[in-house]
Amino acid sequence: MRGLTHRAVDAAAGLPAGTTSAYFRTRSALLTGLVRRLVELDQAELAAAAERAPVPRTADDLVRSLAALVAARTAGEGRRRSLARYACVLESVRDPELRDILVPRENPGRDAVRTFLAAQGVADPEARTLTLLACVDGLVLDRVVAGEQAVSRGTDEIEGLVAAALRP
Repeated sequence: MRGLTHRAVDAAAGLPAGTTSAYFRTRSALLTGLVRRLVELDQAELAAAAERAPVPRTADDLVRSLAALVAARTAGEGRRRSLARYACVLESVRDPELRDILVPRENPGRDAVRTFLAAQGVADPEARTLTLLACVDGLVLDRVVAGEQAVSRGTDEIEGLVAAALRP
C-alpha cells in the first residue's frame, strides 16, 4: 500500500504526471477508486463464470465451479488482483468507507451456490453459502500466499468444504 501513489499510478499507466491526481485528488480518493474497480472486476468475473456454467446440479459440479474460481484467483492476473484485494481488505480495517465497498455483494455465483444448497435440502442455505464462500476465500488467500506449493494440492480441500456444507 505504501507504493500506491498518484505518481506511481501515472507511471504504471503510462500517463503524464499529474493525470491521476486530476481524477483522484487525495490518496484516500485514489484508494477508494482502486477498491471500487477491484469490486467491479470481481463482479464481472463472477457474472461471466455464471454465464459459462449453469447452476450446479451435483456436488461434483459445485466442486468444479469453486475449483475454477480458486484457480482463476490464484494465477496470473487473478493472483495480482487477489493480492491487491487482500491489501485493500487490511486497509479497510481503518477506513469504514472501504469496508462498505468491500462488503460481499449478491452476484450470480453466490446465487448459484445458494440455489444448489437449497435444492439439496440444506438447512439455512444462505448461512451455509456465506460460510462456504468464506472458506473458499480462505483457500484463495492461502494459495496466493503459499504460491505454487499450495496450488498443487488440487481440489481435495474444496471437496471437503462442499461435503461439509451439504451435511445436515
